[in-house]
Amino acid sequence: MFYLVAAIFIVAVIIITVKGRHASIPVEDTPERRAGSQGEKIAADIIRQYLNEDDRLITNAVVVYKGRMTELDNVVVNPKGVFIIEVKNLSGQLEGKENDKEWVKVKTTAAGNTYEKTVKNPIAQVKRQIYILANYLEACGVKVWIEGYVLFVRGTSPVSSIYILDDVSEIDGAIHPDKDPVLKKGKMKKIERLLQD
Repeated sequence: MFYLVAAIFIVAVIIITVKGRHASIPVEDTPERRAGSQGEKIAADIIRQYLNEDDRLITNAVVVYKGRMTELDNVVVNPKGVFIIEVKNLSGQLEGKENDKEWVKVKTTAAGNTYEKTVKNPIAQVKRQIYILANYLEACGVKVWIEGYVLFVRGTSPVSSIYILDDVSEIDGAIHPDKDPVLKKGKMKKIERLLQD
């Protein structure tokens, strides 16, 4: 009898542990989160229009390097290299400088009320993403130069920067730079696998 009770207890603990590991953490559904998701979907559809036959688009890739985690909205892998396109769907006027940690979003409602909110500087965000992805890939045996950009699907950047795509028409030039190919198919497939795992 003792062994039966012990066995039932152990099975119950295992079931609870396994369920706990696979339980999803509820994410608060906010207007900002919905706008961000909508902007990411719109941007991915736009990016697909500029892809060539050899291009691979990976969306919402999560990368971790030495305890630092980042989610990459869009990564294009092609013979010319690896290109991150971070998407921002921010309404209102943005204020800030390229090297500021945060920017200020100023929005005026139809009733004439003005609100300010701080947002992470997306240029700093994409620089961090480049660093994490480059180091992660190198740790996995793939050394490659990575370029990153911020694409605003709504709103505009308060600064002019090499990291900003001012218009969707700039996507093609960003992911197909005028340079010699640097990646062969085998390395491209390895990068794609690493980003999809």
